[in-house]
Amino acid sequence: MELNEALERFALRMGDNTLILGHRVSEWCGHSPVLEEDIALANTALDLIGQTQLWLGLAGELQGNGKSADDLAFLRDAWDFRNLLLTELPNGDFGRTMMRQFLFDAWQSILLPRLAQSPDARVAEIAAKAAKEAAYHVERSADTVVGLGDGTEESHGYMQQALAYLWPYVGEIFDTDEADDCLAQAGVVPHFSTLKDEYYALITRVLTDATLDVPQDDFAHRGGRDGMRHTEHLGHLLTQMQWLQRAYPGANW
Repeated sequence: MELNEALERFALRMGDNTLILGHRVSEWCGHSPVLEEDIALANTALDLIGQTQLWLGLAGELQGNGKSADDLAFLRDAWDFRNLLLTELPNGDFGRTMMRQFLFDAWQSILLPRLAQSPDARVAEIAAKAAKEAAYHVERSADTVVGLGDGTEESHGYMQQALAYLWPYVGEIFDTDEADDCLAQAGVVPHFSTLKDEYYALITRVLTDATLDVPQDDFAHRGGRDGMRHTEHLGHLLTQMQWLQRAYPGANW
């Protein structure tokens, strides 16, 4: 595989992850349990959408066909999206949303600082900006997981259920294909397998502080690389997210 094609695929995956999760998190706007959380989740969603613009902008540049980040976000069908299944799952209750956010934030907090050292200046620049946001996100989501997990008997139960529900989707984070291998061999990105131990150590520390039972299986998962096994939820999410651009293509405000 050509390096340019591999990097385009990687940029799409990164951008699709933050786009889909950002949209999911934004669904809490006006519905959070307290005002402080409402504001915090809205800001998290804005950070993720900002990262999306950068990653999808890079993907469009690499495609060389004049497509913008908006084109890639709003004019692709569900089967063309490359996001992790974890990011598209429905929010569920507040505890599940925060557990999903922590599991994603923990991965970003490890990956992005490494990408910021990439010899590809475009990747390094995007990652350096996103890494600062990820460092804050993981601190906040981890604190919330600990607070709820080590809180009341009821909140503890919700968090244990959330972890059990989400855990089968975590392993997809470490799936690789020829594009990942190509970029890793070129030194553009780290090989994801090298991040697994650090990731597991981080989430284990937080989940233990939260008095939660940490799954012992080696990230057995329901994932599928490049969106080949999207859940039924993505189509509904895209219907919400894309309807205005689809109904009025090319509209300007």
